[in-house]
Amino acid sequence: MNINYIKAFEDNYIWTIEKDDKIIVVDPGDSVPVLNYLKNKKLVAILLTHKHMDHVGGVQELKNKCGAKVYGPVETKEYNDVTVKEDDEFEVLDEIFKVILTAGHTEGHISYLMEDNLFCGDALFLAGCGRVFTKDYKKSYEGLLKLKSLDDDTKVYPAHEYSLSNLEFAKSVISNEDLDREYERVKKLREENKITLPSTIGKEKKINPFLLARNLEEFIIFRNKKDNF
Repeated sequence: MNINYIKAFEDNYIWTIEKDDKIIVVDPGDSVPVLNYLKNKKLVAILLTHKHMDHVGGVQELKNKCGAKVYGPVETKEYNDVTVKEDDEFEVLDEIFKVILTAGHTEGHISYLMEDNLFCGDALFLAGCGRVFTKDYKKSYEGLLKLKSLDDDTKVYPAHEYSLSNLEFAKSVISNEDLDREYERVKKLREENKITLPSTIGKEKKINPFLLARNLEEFIIFRNKKDNF
């Protein structure tokens, strides 16, 4: 099993989970780069984390052309073949996917854990987290606490290349050597136009202000500062 990525739009990543000639994709906001990537491979499933168009915009065409089975939360039910919820488990390509509710960015945002691989959409980024469009900061914080409780070696696959700007914000509110090292690593990669992901839960627990927040109140303070950064 291999995990790769397809670039979309300005900074989206459509993650692929591949076994032999079969592929699962996560959050295909655009069908064109996915179809170009497939070539002689078969798209068997699409996993959706939430309803925003840069995550679901390519779904219908991919369903029509490839016959892929779509898994998603209630808020993407217009595309879903299987609607999933917190703690559900399902199997695709002999891999077990566990559903984690990570709401706040949207009402029903979910993440998927496959072995030690976390596909978290816009819930968690390297050194950051998604905007809380619902204004339900409690749910957003609770979702991040679930992710923080995963094993440190869990690899984190967010849907956007926001790492450098997130680290710049992180350095404005926290300070440690791990953060400084990660900033230099990411800065060099972005200067070379290279991907900075995946991260890990262990790394995020050291450099991500939203996982370092000591309580809900501090999380809200950090989130509001980030929104105005």
